[in-house]
Amino acid sequence: MAAVSDAEKLPKLQAAVAGLDQISENEKSGFISLVSRYLSGDAEQIEWSKIQTPTDEVVVPYELLAPPPEDLEATRKILDKLAVLKLNGGLGTTMGCTGPKSVIEVRNGFTFLDLIVIQIESLNKKYGCNVPLLLMNSFNTHDDTLKIVEKYANSNIDILTFNQSQYPRLVLEDFLPMPSKGQWGKDGWYPPGHGDVFPSLLNSGKLEALLSQGKEYVFIANSDNLGAIVDIKILNHLIDNKNEFCMEVTPKTLADVKGGTLISYDGRVQLLEIAQVPDDHVNEFKSIEKFKIFNTNNLWVNLKAIKRLVEADALKMEIIPNPKEVDGIKVLQLETAAGAAIRFFDNAIGVNVPRSRFLPVKATSDLLLVQSDLYTLVDGFVVRNKARENPANPSIELGPEFKKVANFLARFKSIPSIVELDTLKVSGDVWFGAGIVLKGKATIAASSGVKLEIPDGAVIENKGY
Repeated sequence: MAAVSDAEKLPKLQAAVAGLDQISENEKSGFISLVSRYLSGDAEQIEWSKIQTPTDEVVVPYELLAPPPEDLEATRKILDKLAVLKLNGGLGTTMGCTGPKSVIEVRNGFTFLDLIVIQIESLNKKYGCNVPLLLMNSFNTHDDTLKIVEKYANSNIDILTFNQSQYPRLVLEDFLPMPSKGQWGKDGWYPPGHGDVFPSLLNSGKLEALLSQGKEYVFIANSDNLGAIVDIKILNHLIDNKNEFCMEVTPKTLADVKGGTLISYDGRVQLLEIAQVPDDHVNEFKSIEKFKIFNTNNLWVNLKAIKRLVEADALKMEIIPNPKEVDGIKVLQLETAAGAAIRFFDNAIGVNVPRSRFLPVKATSDLLLVQSDLYTLVDGFVVRNKARENPANPSIELGPEFKKVANFLARFKSIPSIVELDTLKVSGDVWFGAGIVLKGKATIAASSGVKLEIPDGAVIENKGY
């Protein structure tokens, strides 16, 4: 089959997309706009010489933020300008779960969603405010989330849900949408990344609803980041300084491979991802101290500014091409990331926050951290154990036997004490007894074909087992 030229691709695609009645006109035009930008190759090249290190006014150290007012009434007025939005489109497939990732049990029988609801409830109760919770679902998580949310019907919190866009996967061979070729099921579609949060907020009607309630800012965060809690100090700073966008950044550790950094560029603050760095500057990018902060994806955004920019179709974030294979067919997903929108907002800043505000659970090794004695639970907040002297968390590497949550839980009679642990590496068919203590650098390896059971009460310190 002859390859389709770029000139032919768009008209044929537009005709095919026009016939897809499963999605709205807004979704169709958003998708075509994304594809036409991708085909035109309008990616801006970063000029390395123009990059400047952001000053403390652009990336504000958290400790320089003014303390929030002590007066409860003044704090209530600040919080009444806020809505919290959790990105809830992800499935827990990488951890062997079906359904939304936010319903994985994190600690003491509570799921991510339970903890989020408890946190906002306690905030509303303490200050007499009304901070609503919005959940941006994808078509993958929508139905399950609606059922789950019913259990919070009597809680002191307004919970609103809406769906992000549903775009058709592109078949690479002829650049036509999978659903127009008979792939009607979920495999024919994809959610186009969390950069879609801004148009979806407007298209769903939720943005207008929030503005009509007097809300001014939305705090956007991943539902699996247990450190992403409402911070009155940050909100107060944004209101006082009329910042339209704030990205929380935090210092990198060796474990942080992903996550762009903030730079000053052409008079604006901008997110720089490693994929944008010219090849001959990659080593420099990795080694320079000024790039040792990264985006936590905790974002504070002014609602009126979102409305202005989405209505003007001004949010042209960098496109992330994501090639996949579905039933042996090579397809393409075009996605965007919310943090990349920072350069389109006026008076945008970063805040260099403590590491405690970035506690994502992406794998069972992260689950081990948050279920251990390294943390306790207070009013839905995961609080770090003061007995841990090292400010960094232990580095934990678990073998494939622990990858799925069910297998992970089965292999521990109880989660070991890790307050004094630096690194842990586990490989092979390992099973943990109760009351185990891990300290320093611990390596536990089962020989091939051998089941290794660590006895109850074992203490493993700076050695292999």
